Amino acid sequence: MTRNLLLAGVALLTLATAQPGFTQSATDDATRDLIERLRPSEQQTRGIRMPGTDSGTAAPVLVPALPDPAPQGGPAPSTATAPPFPPAPPSPPPSPAAGTTAPSGMAAVSITVNFASGSANVSTQAAAALTALGRALSSPDLRPFRFQIEGHTDTEGDTGLNMALSQRRAEAVRDFLLKGFGIAPARLVAVGFGESQLLVPTPDKMPEARNRRVQVVNLGG
Repeated sequence: MTRNLLLAGVALLTLATAQPGFTQSATDDATRDLIERLRPSEQQTRGIRMPGTDSGTAAPVLVPALPDPAPQGGPAPSTATAPPFPPAPPSPPPSPAAGTTAPSGMAAVSITVNFASGSANVSTQAAAALTALGRALSSPDLRPFRFQIEGHTDTEGDTGLNMALSQRRAEAVRDFLLKGFGIAPARLVAVGFGESQLLVPTPDKMPEARNRRVQVVNLGG
Protein backbone atom coordinates (compact mmCIF):
# COMPACT_ATOMS: atom_id res chain seq x y z
CA MET A 1 0.00 0.00 0.00
CA THR A 2 2.75 2.45 1.01
CA ARG A 3 4.72 1.64 -2.14
CA ASN A 4 1.67 2.36 -4.32
CA LEU A 5 1.14 5.73 -2.64
CA LEU A 6 4.77 6.69 -3.20
CA LEU A 7 4.57 5.75 -6.88
CA ALA A 8 1.39 7.79 -7.27
CA GLY A 9 3.02 10.82 -5.66
CA VAL A 10 6.01 10.62 -7.97
CA ALA A 11 3.72 10.37 -10.99
CA LEU A 12 1.74 13.47 -9.96
CA LEU A 13 4.92 15.50 -9.39
CA THR A 14 6.27 14.48 -12.79
CA LEU A 15 3.01 15.44 -14.46
CA ALA A 16 2.93 18.85 -12.75
CA THR A 17 6.49 19.79 -13.71
CA ALA A 18 5.83 18.76 -17.29
CA GLN A 19 3.01 21.26 -17.72
CA PRO A 20 3.86 24.28 -19.93
CA GLY A 21 2.68 26.72 -17.27
CA PHE A 22 4.91 25.39 -14.48
CA THR A 23 5.92 28.57 -12.63
CA GLN A 24 9.38 27.50 -11.43
CA SER A 25 10.65 27.18 -15.00
CA ALA A 26 9.22 30.57 -15.96
CA THR A 27 10.82 32.20 -12.91
CA ASP A 28 14.17 30.61 -13.66
CA ASP A 29 14.05 31.91 -17.24
CA ALA A 30 13.31 35.43 -15.98
CA THR A 31 16.15 35.20 -13.46
CA ARG A 32 18.66 34.07 -16.08
CA ASP A 33 17.57 36.89 -18.40
CA LEU A 34 18.11 39.49 -15.67
CA ILE A 35 21.54 38.07 -14.83
CA GLU A 36 22.64 38.39 -18.46
CA ARG A 37 21.30 41.93 -18.79
CA LEU A 38 22.85 43.11 -15.51
CA ARG A 39 26.32 41.74 -16.14
CA PRO A 40 28.74 44.68 -16.54
CA SER A 41 29.51 45.59 -20.14
CA GLU A 42 33.04 45.70 -21.57
CA GLN A 43 33.09 49.50 -21.33
CA GLN A 44 31.92 49.37 -17.72
CA THR A 45 34.55 46.85 -16.55
CA ARG A 46 37.44 48.97 -17.84
CA GLY A 47 39.00 50.65 -14.85
CA ILE A 48 36.91 48.70 -12.31
CA ARG A 49 38.97 46.68 -9.84
CA MET A 50 37.35 43.27 -9.88
CA PRO A 51 37.58 40.93 -6.87
CA GLY A 52 40.70 38.79 -6.84
CA THR A 53 42.69 40.89 -9.32
CA ASP A 54 45.04 42.65 -6.86
CA SER A 55 48.58 41.61 -7.74
CA GLY A 56 50.48 43.88 -5.32
CA THR A 57 52.59 45.40 -8.12
CA ALA A 58 51.86 48.28 -10.42
CA ALA A 59 52.10 47.87 -14.17
CA PRO A 60 55.00 49.78 -15.78
CA VAL A 61 54.13 53.07 -17.46
CA LEU A 62 55.70 53.55 -20.88
CA VAL A 63 56.75 57.13 -21.68
CA PRO A 64 57.71 58.04 -25.26
CA ALA A 65 61.27 59.29 -25.70
CA LEU A 66 61.76 63.00 -26.38
CA PRO A 67 63.63 64.13 -29.55
CA ASP A 68 67.25 65.23 -29.19
CA PRO A 69 67.60 68.96 -28.55
CA ALA A 70 68.56 71.15 -31.50
CA PRO A 71 72.29 72.01 -31.76
CA GLN A 72 73.31 75.54 -30.79
CA GLY A 73 73.18 77.98 -33.68
CA GLY A 74 71.41 75.64 -36.12
CA PRO A 75 67.87 74.56 -36.99
CA ALA A 76 66.30 71.67 -35.20
CA PRO A 77 66.59 68.35 -37.05
CA SER A 78 63.44 67.26 -38.75
CA THR A 79 61.59 64.50 -36.94
CA ALA A 80 58.63 64.28 -39.32
CA THR A 81 58.10 60.71 -40.46
CA ALA A 82 55.20 59.01 -42.12
CA PRO A 83 53.15 56.96 -39.68
CA PRO A 84 53.74 53.23 -40.17
CA PHE A 85 50.00 52.51 -40.09
CA PRO A 86 46.91 54.68 -40.65
CA PRO A 87 45.23 55.72 -37.38
CA ALA A 88 42.47 53.44 -36.19
CA PRO A 89 38.94 54.84 -36.56
CA PRO A 90 37.43 56.02 -33.29
CA SER A 91 35.22 53.51 -31.47
CA PRO A 92 31.51 54.35 -31.47
CA PRO A 93 30.31 55.68 -28.11
CA PRO A 94 28.45 53.15 -25.95
CA SER A 95 24.68 53.45 -25.96
CA PRO A 96 22.23 53.12 -23.05
CA ALA A 97 20.91 49.64 -22.30
CA ALA A 98 17.73 48.96 -24.27
CA GLY A 99 14.56 50.09 -22.52
CA THR A 100 16.39 52.18 -19.91
CA THR A 101 17.56 55.73 -19.27
CA ALA A 102 20.80 54.58 -17.65
CA PRO A 103 24.13 56.28 -18.49
CA SER A 104 25.73 55.01 -21.69
CA GLY A 105 27.69 51.79 -21.27
CA MET A 106 26.09 50.84 -17.94
CA ALA A 107 24.33 47.48 -17.61
CA ALA A 108 20.75 48.17 -16.57
CA VAL A 109 17.14 46.96 -16.78
CA SER A 110 13.71 48.53 -16.31
CA ILE A 111 11.02 46.56 -14.49
CA THR A 112 7.33 47.44 -14.31
CA VAL A 113 6.31 47.30 -10.64
CA ASN A 114 2.65 48.08 -9.93
CA PHE A 115 2.00 50.10 -6.76
CA ALA A 116 -1.36 51.36 -5.58
CA SER A 117 -1.91 55.02 -6.46
CA GLY A 118 0.11 57.23 -4.12
CA SER A 119 1.42 54.20 -2.20
CA ALA A 120 4.92 52.80 -1.67
CA ASN A 121 3.74 49.49 -0.16
CA VAL A 122 5.02 46.42 -2.03
CA SER A 123 1.83 44.57 -2.94
CA THR A 124 1.57 40.87 -3.73
CA GLN A 125 1.59 41.73 -7.43
CA ALA A 126 4.66 43.93 -7.02
CA ALA A 127 6.44 41.22 -5.02
CA ALA A 128 5.84 38.74 -7.83
CA ALA A 129 7.49 41.12 -10.30
CA LEU A 130 10.52 41.55 -8.02
CA THR A 131 11.14 37.88 -7.21
CA ALA A 132 13.24 37.18 -10.30
CA LEU A 133 15.25 40.36 -9.62
CA GLY A 134 15.99 39.26 -6.07
CA ARG A 135 17.18 35.86 -7.26
CA ALA A 136 19.35 37.47 -9.92
CA LEU A 137 21.01 39.95 -7.55
CA SER A 138 21.72 37.23 -4.97
CA SER A 139 23.18 34.85 -7.59
CA PRO A 140 26.95 34.13 -7.67
CA ASP A 141 27.14 35.86 -11.07
CA LEU A 142 26.07 39.26 -9.73
CA ARG A 143 27.16 38.96 -6.09
CA PRO A 144 30.45 40.90 -6.64
CA PHE A 145 28.61 44.02 -7.84
CA ARG A 146 26.69 46.96 -6.40
CA PHE A 147 23.40 48.22 -7.85
CA GLN A 148 21.34 51.38 -7.87
CA ILE A 149 17.61 50.82 -7.37
CA GLU A 150 15.81 53.71 -9.05
CA GLY A 151 12.19 54.82 -8.77
CA HIS A 152 10.62 56.53 -11.83
CA THR A 153 7.15 57.97 -12.40
CA ASP A 154 5.15 59.40 -15.29
CA THR A 155 4.19 63.09 -15.53
CA GLU A 156 0.74 62.67 -14.00
CA GLY A 157 0.43 64.55 -10.72
CA ASP A 158 2.61 67.13 -8.99
CA THR A 159 6.32 67.09 -9.87
CA GLY A 160 7.50 67.41 -6.27
CA LEU A 161 5.12 64.73 -5.02
CA ASN A 162 6.25 62.41 -7.81
CA MET A 163 9.88 62.88 -6.77
CA ALA A 164 9.13 62.06 -3.12
CA LEU A 165 6.93 59.10 -4.07
CA SER A 166 9.58 57.64 -6.38
CA GLN A 167 12.15 57.83 -3.56
CA ARG A 168 9.84 56.00 -1.14
CA ARG A 169 9.12 53.32 -3.74
CA ALA A 170 12.81 52.84 -4.51
CA GLU A 171 13.48 52.41 -0.78
CA ALA A 172 10.57 49.97 -0.47
CA VAL A 173 11.96 47.84 -3.31
CA ARG A 174 15.42 47.93 -1.74
CA ASP A 175 14.03 46.83 1.63
CA PHE A 176 12.06 44.02 -0.03
CA LEU A 177 15.22 42.73 -1.74
CA LEU A 178 17.35 42.98 1.41
CA LYS A 179 14.86 41.16 3.63
CA GLY A 180 13.69 38.56 1.14
CA PHE A 181 16.97 37.52 -0.47
CA GLY A 182 19.71 38.15 2.08
CA ILE A 183 21.50 40.77 -0.02
CA ALA A 184 24.14 42.83 1.81
CA PRO A 185 22.83 46.38 2.42
CA ALA A 186 26.02 47.97 1.05
CA ARG A 187 25.27 46.47 -2.37
CA LEU A 188 22.02 48.38 -2.95
CA VAL A 189 21.38 52.13 -2.99
CA ALA A 190 17.88 53.58 -3.51
CA VAL A 191 17.36 56.77 -5.53
CA GLY A 192 14.12 58.41 -6.66
CA PHE A 193 14.08 60.32 -9.97
CA GLY A 194 10.39 61.18 -10.15
CA GLU A 195 9.46 62.26 -13.67
CA SER A 196 12.93 63.66 -14.52
CA GLN A 197 14.02 60.67 -16.67
CA LEU A 198 11.08 59.63 -18.82
CA LEU A 199 11.54 56.44 -20.81
CA VAL A 200 8.73 57.58 -23.14
CA PRO A 201 8.65 61.38 -23.59
CA THR A 202 5.16 62.75 -22.87
CA PRO A 203 3.57 66.13 -22.15
CA ASP A 204 2.98 67.21 -18.56
CA LYS A 205 0.10 65.54 -16.68
CA MET A 206 0.12 62.60 -19.08
CA PRO A 207 -0.31 59.06 -17.64
CA GLU A 208 2.06 56.56 -19.25
CA ALA A 209 2.51 53.08 -17.75
CA ARG A 210 5.95 52.58 -19.32
CA ASN A 211 7.30 55.52 -17.32
CA ARG A 212 6.12 54.07 -14.00
CA ARG A 213 8.99 51.68 -13.44
CA VAL A 214 11.89 50.54 -11.29
CA GLN A 215 15.27 50.76 -12.99
CA VAL A 216 18.25 48.74 -11.76
CA VAL A 217 21.76 49.89 -12.74
CA ASN A 218 25.01 47.98 -12.20
CA LEU A 219 27.44 50.33 -10.42
CA GLY A 220 30.43 48.01 -10.67
CA GLY A 221 32.44 46.15 -8.05
